[in-house]
Amino acid sequence: MIPRIHKRGGATIGLVRYLYGPGSHEEHTDPHLVAAFDPLTPDPGRDPQATYGQLQRLLDQPVEALPAGRRPEKHVWHLSVRASPEDPILSDDDWAAIARRMVAATGIAPDGDDAACRWAAVRHADDHIHIIATLIREDGRRPRLHNEARRAQAEARAIEADYGLHRVTPGDGTAAKRPTSAERHKAERRGQQRTPREQLREAVRRSVAGTAGEEEFFDRLAAAGLLIRRRVAPSGDTLGYTVALPGDRNAKGEPVFYSGSKLAPDLSLPRIRERWAKTSDDPTQRPTLPSVTGPASARRRASAAAWQALLVIDCGDDGVIAAQIAAAGEVLDALAQTSAAHTRYELQSAATAFERASRSHVRAARSHDHALRQAARDLVHSGPALGRGEDGATAAMAIDMLIFLITAAAHWHAKKQHAQQAEAAHRSAEHLRAAYQAAAEYPMAVLNHRGRRLAPAWQRHHSAAVRHALPELADRILAEPGWPALAATLADAQAAGHSPATLLVQAAARRELGTAERVSDVLVWRLRRIADLPAYGDSAAEAHRAAPANSQPAPTRQMPTPSTPRSPRR
Repeated sequence: MIPRIHKRGGATIGLVRYLYGPGSHEEHTDPHLVAAFDPLTPDPGRDPQATYGQLQRLLDQPVEALPAGRRPEKHVWHLSVRASPEDPILSDDDWAAIARRMVAATGIAPDGDDAACRWAAVRHADDHIHIIATLIREDGRRPRLHNEARRAQAEARAIEADYGLHRVTPGDGTAAKRPTSAERHKAERRGQQRTPREQLREAVRRSVAGTAGEEEFFDRLAAAGLLIRRRVAPSGDTLGYTVALPGDRNAKGEPVFYSGSKLAPDLSLPRIRERWAKTSDDPTQRPTLPSVTGPASARRRASAAAWQALLVIDCGDDGVIAAQIAAAGEVLDALAQTSAAHTRYELQSAATAFERASRSHVRAARSHDHALRQAARDLVHSGPALGRGEDGATAAMAIDMLIFLITAAAHWHAKKQHAQQAEAAHRSAEHLRAAYQAAAEYPMAVLNHRGRRLAPAWQRHHSAAVRHALPELADRILAEPGWPALAATLADAQAAGHSPATLLVQAAARRELGTAERVSDVLVWRLRRIADLPAYGDSAAEAHRAAPANSQPAPTRQMPTPSTPRSPRR
């Protein structure tokens, strides 16, 4: 059940005509009254003798009774209440009861108040009603409507429970502003799937991902083809900005500009500037990572930064965790911008879904998100990645780690009772899983082929290492389709001088594996990142592949087992 309070108006007759009219696209069918302040209220939809003017005059009588100087200019109150698509079709009696509950909850007509505002509820579609009211009470006073939108939402949640309807996740006031009905209709007339407001929000979000300063941000906006206006103080400092799509014009032929704050709460210029806050001088809070020279290196760095953020989410302060989650959104935006064609749609969908999860009422300590923001910057500046070879394999590696990060963000939001954000993060993770399947298909096939060609002695050696290091998961891992790829990875690690068993223990100790859909896949990318192996594989396992069946594995140098505690299940 979705209530929406619309802008107040000054002409009751105009809204009455709209409610009883055919609608913008002939979508209004059988408009009629389901409830009103007075049971004898005329219904122009069902009573041939009733007129729009009669209903308007009846509703406006308390307003007209006031002296001209006391009549409010905006006296028309309008609330629509829409059922969710999953809900059954409700009867007129059900909608009448819902209308009475809504006007009581919002303060338009409290229960037992004989001097309340006049109102009427019109139904012109199966799934929603409109409530029109005039904002002068019978006693000439104005109603108390403080926080009426929040009270309408709370009553909607109670109605859902009482009628067994779909439970809509409650909002918290941090969502981006929704397109207006006029914006939606304009987009429909032009055959556009998204409104200009939605297109601009995505373009600005992508432009700010990984930026280092104000001029770079505005340069990226211009490069994205947007029209930009800066609000400049007499001192020359930029106070704010507005953007427009070149083809989006109003009735006068002028571009329709939107400020950053009207696109999303975190896209105003002051909030964007928080991302450029100077990082702490404490070297433990400012990671030093190698410079990035290409798409594959950038994706490796994103994997490392995502891993570091995971550790923070597990044990950091709320403000620092919120910063990591917000910066994770920038990494998703940057990865989507530079992705190969076969992963682009799902990565863009993941970034769009996560936008809602990237902010909450917990204020982000933005000076602590350097690693992820630098990773986003590296991704943008490294350019588009190819779908095959090292680029494609490191993309799978990065997406695999981001699935863990986004899932951890969802769990943190759920723990904090941020229902909207948790739901958005879960949706984003689903898109990431689909993107992973597309990104990993070819590199995993190559690694699986290499693993199946390993000499039997080496296959037994690596399976024994798995059983020794991960006894509880060994049977599952060895039965998975990705086991040959893991065997090839263990062979590469041993050829590089690592102990496969030690690496397996290290990978498992850093974060649990049991809830992963494919444990072998997760281990492949963790081990290749930890051991600094090429993500796509190389010729390191050639000797093992060609070794005779009776050969014995060579002794290898042992690595110390880390003492990092096991993290909570994701």
